[in-house]
Order: sequence, then structure tokens, then C-alpha cells
Amino acid sequence: MHTIDLGIIAGYILLVIVFGILLSRRASQNMDSYFLGGKSVPWYLLGLSNASSMFDISGTMWLVYMLFVYGLKGAWMPWMWPTFNQIFFMVYLSIWVRRSNVLTGGEWITTRFGKGKGSELSRLSVTVFALVSIIGLLTYTFQGIGKFATIFFPWQLSANTYAVIFMGITTVYVLLGGMYSVVLTDLIQFILLTITSIVIGVIALSQVTPDALKAAVPQGWLDISFGWHLNLDWSNTIAAVNQQIESDGYTLFFFFFGMIVFKGILNSMAGPVPTYDMQRMLAAKTPKEAALMNGIVSVALVPRWVMVPAVAVLAVVFFSPQLNSMGGNIDFELVLPWVINTFIPVGVTGLLLAGLLAAFMSTFDSTVNCGAAYIVNDLYKKYINPNAGQKTYIWVSYAASVFLVLVGILFGYLPNSINSITEWIVFGLAGGYTAPNILRWHWWRFNGYGYFWGMMSGVVFGISFGLLFPDISSVNSFPFILLVSAITSVAASLMTKADDEKTLASFYRQVRPWGFWQPIYEKVKKEHPEFIKNTHAGRDMTNVMVGVVWQTSLRLIPVFLIVFRLTSMWIALALVLVTTVILKKNWYDKLEED
Repeated sequence: MHTIDLGIIAGYILLVIVFGILLSRRASQNMDSYFLGGKSVPWYLLGLSNASSMFDISGTMWLVYMLFVYGLKGAWMPWMWPTFNQIFFMVYLSIWVRRSNVLTGGEWITTRFGKGKGSELSRLSVTVFALVSIIGLLTYTFQGIGKFATIFFPWQLSANTYAVIFMGITTVYVLLGGMYSVVLTDLIQFILLTITSIVIGVIALSQVTPDALKAAVPQGWLDISFGWHLNLDWSNTIAAVNQQIESDGYTLFFFFFGMIVFKGILNSMAGPVPTYDMQRMLAAKTPKEAALMNGIVSVALVPRWVMVPAVAVLAVVFFSPQLNSMGGNIDFELVLPWVINTFIPVGVTGLLLAGLLAAFMSTFDSTVNCGAAYIVNDLYKKYINPNAGQKTYIWVSYAASVFLVLVGILFGYLPNSINSITEWIVFGLAGGYTAPNILRWHWWRFNGYGYFWGMMSGVVFGISFGLLFPDISSVNSFPFILLVSAITSVAASLMTKADDEKTLASFYRQVRPWGFWQPIYEKVKKEHPEFIKNTHAGRDMTNVMVGVVWQTSLRLIPVFLIVFRLTSMWIALALVLVTTVILKKNWYDKLEED
């Protein structure tokens, strides 16, 4: 790598550390300032920060792999996470979350289940789930940054050594600046990656022709539609790709697609997992701003969908011989680094690598800051030292952050691939979270015991599923984990007494969810005749469906452009315009000012 590029990267790293130092006094005023930015950060900055946290190296390498192997059908793969949960959050769920006015997802439990034993167990279970999820995310980022750094940097260090170095640097400014550092560096990262994504897109359009692309890919690669089977045969170009598709388990593509839609809807209705997504909602000034924050995330992620198909197209046209020479040991996670080394000019490479390092830092810092909040607020403050001063809690936050980083590094040495960690987080762990967290919003009779046993059974079964049933893929494990968790949740609730009605009435009146709340609604209405029931379930779900079309079309516009599907691009653009008008009238104009 050229000295100019190294200088740009070093300058960026120095800049973020300086920002952390400058923001340290403001961040250390109290826990609200350190973990939520004092609930004073504008919604659009929170949204850009949230989008930046999703624009990570590991995820980008994974998406490039998906588009390289599966072509335009790979554009559906992000629904595994599911990406359209941002639409559920935008339309109504982030409003419900922000109305709770708490610091963490663990503290939220108290507003829903009260202060009895069931509530205590529930709070402990969601804290455990959050920490397990966060450690999984840290392991995921560890794998990505290590593999990425070995390709570019001139020093002969191992992937794990690079990962430890960059995690250490990031930890410094996270410790010092808290949420303020996270948001500010995320904004810098967003600007860098937007510029470099456009540059890579222009390079792809100038270097690749429609005929060259068509000649390099199998039949069906350029089709976003699909039937029962995937029907992609790479035998004439890179035969090992067929083995990879087989091992992924996506050959019955219609079944796989139905599974990720089914899972995605349920996961989304469960609300945000207790990580950085939820933290951004709680950090918003008002419930309305929490909704707007989630709305801008889908727009802010569009530049990523310039970079991903551009890298995939350059690789499939020019890098296929190198991949083919790897035989059965093909490594698609090398595609992104190879494209950058080959096509990006001096200076721009430095900006891009600084942006991708910032992408790693953005995901990493958000995850660490959120995890420390759970350790301090839901463990240390709750059970160990409830009457400590704010300075003590800040120092414990520092220690908690370091602890999480060390555990993430430890686990980072174990897995073999980014894809394996991705599937474990998406299908295994999420399966245990879904059922109890849908019930907590929508059913008044669901209590703290139901939540605790539902979460614990789901998480334990989710983690152990691969050991118990090694022949069942992680994709197909979701319904089994969901069923175990759902049955346990309902049974435990019905076998124990309902939560205190005063707690339920307070929660219902404050959060105002729709669902099966009639007995509680009648109680609230009797005591507060002015209370108006939330009857917007139909409108919300209509807006969700429109929003999913809007978000998907936004993402597909640059994808279709890069692969020379111009007619499809114009159709996607038309869909964006139509759905934007509908959302303006049926969602934005009807947002309430709490």
C-alpha cells in the first residue's frame, strides 16, 4: 500500500482518538450522557449513526459473497437479518420503545412486568441474551477486520493480531467519549464510505461491459425472480461455487425465501433486539424522532448498495480465474480486498480503507457501548451497588467495555468463517428471542415468568441446536427453536398468576400498544376516561407492507444500474416515488407529537 494511503488511514485513526478525548468531559457527566448522549442528539444524526453501524466490513464482505454467488437473487439475502425490521421500527415499534423512557432493554422489563420475582428473572434473562448477542457481534467483527487487514497492510502480522490492534484502538475512543464519540465517528465514516462507494460504482461501470458480465456468469444470475429451485449452475466457470451453494443449503430457494420472510415478519414484530438498534431509539429526543431516525436508516444505507454490486461485478468478471484456482478451498471473503487492491487508485484507496476501518469501528463501538450499558445498569447498579455516584458508574462503564472487548477477542480466535457466525446470530439466537418478545407487546396475560422461561428455553435450545441436530441447517432450525420458545412462554404464563394490574395499566397507558389488551384497556378507561385506545393496527401493517416495497426498491435501484438492468432500475425508481407519496400521507402526516 502506498505511503499516501497509509498516511490517510493513520490520520483518521488519530482524529477519532482526539475526538474521544475532546468529548470525554461531556460524556462522563452521567449515565444518560455516556450511554444515550443525554437524549439530545438530533434524529438524523442518530439515523446516520445507526446506518453506519450496519455498514460494517464483515457484513459487506458477506453481501459481496451473496451477490457474487447468487447474482441478483442475492439481493434478497439481507432479509435473513431481516433488513425490513427497520420498516416495522419506523412505522410503530420505535415509538413504543421510546415511550418507555428507559436506559436499556433490561430496564424496560420493569416497566412491563413490574418488580416481582418474575420481572427480576425476566430482566436477568434479557440482560444475558443481550450480552450473548453482543459477544457474538464482537466475534463477528473480529473475524471481518482481521481477514480484511491482512490483505492490505504491509506488516507481516496474523489476522488475529490485526484484529486485536484495531479493537484496542477503537476501545480507547469508545471509553473516553461514550455515545457522543460513537455518533461523531459514525458520521465521519458515513461520509467516507458514501464517497468511496460512488467511486467504486463508477469504476465498475467503466471497467465492465454488459457483454463481459453476461459471459462471466451462469444463466439466471441476472434474474431477480426465482422458482422452486435456485437453478444456478457454475460448472462452466467456477465449479466449486456449486459445492458452496449446496453447503449453504439454499438450493430449494422458494422454501428458503419463504422461511426468511416468515422469520423476518415475526422477528420484526418482536421489536429490536437489546443491542445498538434499541439504544438509538432510546437515545432519541421524542418517540416521533425515534420513528424518523429509523426512517432515514433505509435511505442512508443506499450507498452500500452501490459498493456491494460494484465489487461483486468486478470480481465475477476479473477475479474468477484466481477463485477457480483455489479449487475446493475457495475463499469468497477475499473478493472485496482483491477488488480494492486491483482497481482503486492511490489516495482513494486510503479514503476507502479509512472508511472501511471506520465501518468496523462503527459496528464495534456501538456494540461495546451498548453492552457496557447492560453490565452497569442491569447488573452492577441493580444488584451490586445501587447507590453509587455517577462517577463510579462511569468508571465501571470503562471496566465493562474492556471486559467485553477481551471476551470478544477470546471468542474471535475460535470460529472459522464470517458466514458461520452470521447464520448462528440470525437463525439460532434470534429464534429464541422472537416468541416471548412478540407476546410482551401484544398480550396482556403474558407475564414475567413466561418471558423468563421463554427466553431461556429459546436461547439454550438455539445455542445447543447445532450440537443436537448437526444435519439440520441453521436456516431450517428457526421454526423448531421458535416453537419450543413459544410453547414454553405461553405455558409458563398460564401456570403462574398474572402480573399486577397497576403495572400493566401503567405500561399500557404509557406505551399504548395495540393487541390483546381489552381487560387492561377497560381498567385504564375507567380511571382515565380521556384515554384513547390505539386502533391503528391495520394502518400500521399497511404502512409496513408499503414500507418494505419502498426500502427494497431503494436498495435495488443502484444494484440494477451496476448490472445494466436499466428497465428494472426505472421500475424500481417509480416504485420508490409512489411508495414515498403513500408513506408521506399515511405515516408521516399521522405521526403523533408525544
